[in-house]
Amino acid sequence: MDFHKLNSLEKFKEVWSCYGYGENPEDVLEREFTRIKGTVYLDHAATTLYPESLVKNYCLDISRNLYGNPHSHNPSSRLTHETMERVRYRILQHFNTTPEEYSVIFTSGCTAAIKLAAEVFPWKSQIENVAGSHFCYLTDNHTSVVGIRGLTSNRGVVTLPVSPQDVENRAKDKAQSEDAVCQTPHLFCYPAQSNFSGTKYPLSHVEGIQARRLYPACDCRGQWFVLLDAASLVSCSPLNLQDCPADFIPISFYKIFGFPTGLGALLVRNQAAAMLKKTYFGGGTAAAYLSGEDYYVQAANLSDRFEDGTVSFLDIIALNHSFEALYRITGGMQNIQQHTFGLARYTYMLLSSLCHGNGQPVAQMYTRGQFDSPNTQGAILNFNLIDSHGEIIGYSQVDRMASLYNIHVRTGCFCNTGACQSFLGITNQQMKRNLEAGHVCGDTIDMVDWQPTGSVRVSFGYMSTFDDCQKFLNFVAECFVKKPVAVDHARIERLKAASASNEETTVNINEVKHKVEEKKKVSQNGIEPVHLSNREGSYTLTNIYIYPIKSCGAFEVHSWPVGPQGLLYDRAWMVVNGNGVCLSQKREPRLCLIRPQVHLSSNELLLQASRMNTISVPLEIRNEMHASYPVCQSKVCGDRVETKDCGDEAAAWLSDLLGQPCRLIRQSPDFTRCMKKKSDTAVNSPPLSLVNEAQYLLINHASVELIHKVMSSRQDYPELNTQNIISRFRSNFVIAGVQPFEEDNWSHLIIGNIQFTVSGQCVRCQMVGVDQNTGSKTKEPLMSLSAYRNGKVTFGVYLTHQLQDSLKAGVLSVGSHILPQPQAS
Repeated sequence: MDFHKLNSLEKFKEVWSCYGYGENPEDVLEREFTRIKGTVYLDHAATTLYPESLVKNYCLDISRNLYGNPHSHNPSSRLTHETMERVRYRILQHFNTTPEEYSVIFTSGCTAAIKLAAEVFPWKSQIENVAGSHFCYLTDNHTSVVGIRGLTSNRGVVTLPVSPQDVENRAKDKAQSEDAVCQTPHLFCYPAQSNFSGTKYPLSHVEGIQARRLYPACDCRGQWFVLLDAASLVSCSPLNLQDCPADFIPISFYKIFGFPTGLGALLVRNQAAAMLKKTYFGGGTAAAYLSGEDYYVQAANLSDRFEDGTVSFLDIIALNHSFEALYRITGGMQNIQQHTFGLARYTYMLLSSLCHGNGQPVAQMYTRGQFDSPNTQGAILNFNLIDSHGEIIGYSQVDRMASLYNIHVRTGCFCNTGACQSFLGITNQQMKRNLEAGHVCGDTIDMVDWQPTGSVRVSFGYMSTFDDCQKFLNFVAECFVKKPVAVDHARIERLKAASASNEETTVNINEVKHKVEEKKKVSQNGIEPVHLSNREGSYTLTNIYIYPIKSCGAFEVHSWPVGPQGLLYDRAWMVVNGNGVCLSQKREPRLCLIRPQVHLSSNELLLQASRMNTISVPLEIRNEMHASYPVCQSKVCGDRVETKDCGDEAAAWLSDLLGQPCRLIRQSPDFTRCMKKKSDTAVNSPPLSLVNEAQYLLINHASVELIHKVMSSRQDYPELNTQNIISRFRSNFVIAGVQPFEEDNWSHLIIGNIQFTVSGQCVRCQMVGVDQNTGSKTKEPLMSLSAYRNGKVTFGVYLTHQLQDSLKAGVLSVGSHILPQPQAS
């Protein structure tokens, strides 16, 4: 039977509002999923499919970059660590939360995440008349949750299975008052979405249980925590943790992306983290321990504390490409939810209305509602087929026939015995009899005593199409329906009416955002830098440099405004790689070939490089530009920074120059990053741009000349001129002083009329070996610096504004006199 003819496809598109992601779905399949051509894959609840571009980009990433064990501290290890941290932020951003609210603990999957939560939960045993902890769970939970009983059964913990109806029917009108006396911890577990039927349980249950407003929490004193099994839900639906602050959220990434597999996470609400009790401490989870004494100090960071051993870091890195592909193809989870729900509902309507020639229905549907809203039903259909005599057709027979048609479905109980019993009406005694008859989970024994032991499940993913639905329905009609095939059109009309009454306003995913940018002509400031020599017995500012883009070339100026974070626009932008990790000259020395210029009069940053067209980006991000400058997270020297992406033109320019996917990002105007306090006496933490350590870096020309002499005296090494050395040290201020390295002993100084505090010496790394004119690497001047200073590699000092002076700061100019104040002896 051709369902194109039976029911117009277009009218279903109108009813369900959303099909595709702005382009023809068949074009997406041709480009990204060529391997499934001729296959109808309907087992997305088990694992969805990965797009081919995801794997290609990932392979390019690990082929081009050297990723080491994140527990080491060498450059390859640091790259791994920073990329993994970027992934953690991206996961939290995906669920609309922050590192201040949740921590990400990587596991081998959702089951391992659930097991970890159960192992570290501080269960209390029942002692005499003192009540112990309760472990409560919905009967419609995956076996991974029910399996917690194995950990609690011998600990004196009360286990209480709860039906979904009991939770809702026994709710209290008001939250129970906090019990200051009884602090016994209890754990309630429920699925955000049933992996059996696709039923979505109210996310409001989270706060209801925590507030002791819902059964069983309202009947039990103590403190209640919630584990929300989100593995099934997040495969095709958004999850906003601002709306449901569950304490533990286990997930598996292959259900969302298809790749990588064997990787999941436990999201832990930081408010609940302090109570967790972990006994095992191997594999990098300890800050310190003694092998001969019972002494152990756990790692301070929650993720480090609970990730035993070396995590699957290459798989974690792959998640960056998984997120990129998902959002690039679909636009986001809201679009996926609408798309997959539309397909599932279309299939549900026709399958549930399909009849044999004698009027007998073809399918027994297992659902708690009528597929009238994506808020209550996921993209899962569960059913058994029925013959014309009203007898169940065993799921194994359906599975075998589906394989002949190259249709992939799932059969059985799907590791959810509670839901299976509830929908199929199987009693506990029957389950035991089925076991005695030889039936176990996952086998092909689909009938015992003429009663089904399981069912058939079809589920949809973001790459599924209406053609998949129709091929499946035609398969059912051709193989299992006694002709002539009939459809209950009255039922279809009732279902359509129910859907229309519950239809919600959704975002049109086909809406295209048009960006209009005016290209401005390059104009020069026309200011020639002035270099003044030092007068005897005085200190003078001889050079001012800003570095608009972190780790890119310097922009030398004669005078420049001082902002709240340092020199105006100094390190306001940075370049990140395809994984969102900051690029520096340590990893990409060609960054020095980018010569950015800031033009205040025309409000633009110019990007310039040899043999490249000059492009510009605006200096300020206006409110109306926020939509085209998406927010992203990155890290600078271990600090989380909130940034905004500067658009595709800048990204393409950088990618072309550097030969790898790159983006230009700018620190968000409303984001504040503060300098780390160096001592307990530090009171104020000045705000920072994207600099590493402090607002300013100052070097002394006399110190440069000394290192130049040391370098010149070293044999078999070509001499570098003084200006080349100055550029390698990448300072903001160059001063003409009296003695080399005397700046190391200053505590304060005034430049012009602006007062600064010396906040420490700058410890140098291999980056000073990058020639800022060519991008080539040398061992100098680090070798000479180390030789002269007996292994010490500090050069220059960090400066900050004193807080009371920052508001008075105006403009700094070359030629300004400097008044230093030595440290107290």
